[in-house]
Amino acid sequence: MTYLRLTRRAATVMLCLIPLAAAAAWQWLPGNAEQRPFVRVTRGTIESSVTALGTLQPRQYVDVGAQASGQIRTLHVEVGDTVKQGQLLVEIDPSTQQAQLDAERYAIETLKAQVKEQQAEHLLANQQLRRQQRMAADGATREEDVQTAQAKVLTTQARIDMYQAQIRQAQATLRSAQAELGYTRIYAPMSGTVVAIDAREGQTLNAQQRTPLILRIARLSPMTVWAEVSEADIGQVKAGMQAYFTTLSGGGRRWTSTVRQILPIPPKPLDQLSQGGGSPAAASSGSTGNSTGAGRVVLYTVLLEVDNADNALMADMTAQVFFVAGSAQDVLTAPVAALQGTRDAPDQRTAQVLADNGQVQQRTVRTGLSDRLRVQILDGLQEGDRLLIGPTGNGS
Repeated sequence: MTYLRLTRRAATVMLCLIPLAAAAAWQWLPGNAEQRPFVRVTRGTIESSVTALGTLQPRQYVDVGAQASGQIRTLHVEVGDTVKQGQLLVEIDPSTQQAQLDAERYAIETLKAQVKEQQAEHLLANQQLRRQQRMAADGATREEDVQTAQAKVLTTQARIDMYQAQIRQAQATLRSAQAELGYTRIYAPMSGTVVAIDAREGQTLNAQQRTPLILRIARLSPMTVWAEVSEADIGQVKAGMQAYFTTLSGGGRRWTSTVRQILPIPPKPLDQLSQGGGSPAAASSGSTGNSTGAGRVVLYTVLLEVDNADNALMADMTAQVFFVAGSAQDVLTAPVAALQGTRDAPDQRTAQVLADNGQVQQRTVRTGLSDRLRVQILDGLQEGDRLLIGPTGNGS
């Protein structure tokens, strides 16, 4: 029994000594600092930027619709075709519009014939009035007959005026019918590329309720990047700010641009638009974040323009956008992981520098730009300095 108690006491003592031994070993580490991992201070380029995802869209485009109802007889273009302004795109069967135009022409001819008839009656009424006036001068007729002749002159003139007004009204209707007939031939409103077609030959269009869309023409240069920047970063983005972006298909190519516009209101989700808030154009910019709750993500739309002369960029491409807040070339840099921050001064940090004699020196470092991986060193370190990575030790 006594031996067993001694064994338990020894085990208890050993367990108590383990933390003390570990602490002593840790204190010994700075003496062997060269065995700890380190990084060197080097020269390089630092770029501080805000990143965002965006979508490419044509800067200028137009949706071509039909103002006339009828069956599409001929569709002269296909997706991808380049068209010139004024080029014939679509022909709609003009039978109905032509019949309406003919009916208006016949109506005008009928009214003109009625005018001629009334003019003849008006001429006769004038002759009868003059005869009654001569007879009245000789006392051979009654005053009542003279007044009747005068009334007939005025009545026939009024009918002439009425028919002439109806002719002008019919002529206006005729012009409308001519325009309707013209709408059966649809021409390109601008030069560009046909990027979408929503109708086919033989399809019947009904333009009475709303304008049916047939195709879209877009100018593929310049393009607009619709970038979505988070609420936390939008304060760093300014109009005119330098930016660049890459695409998945670009093979590492960079397209440079500047910020054209920052939309002041974040786009609303589609469920809010269905309740009458916002606009469909805003929803199409791509924000589908939560609109309620503490965990919501608010994204603001930033617009950039880029030249696309070689047509390497296409609509709806995804772009990784970098808004450049600042950059510095050929400056001292160090990994962010090798520096410890201070609460009192955001631009000051501490570093453990491994000297040539193996001792560790604690230094205060003044920093500048950061790209989240490396940071610019303004003061406190020199090129080639070795910085320890790990817990702070006791320097000597």
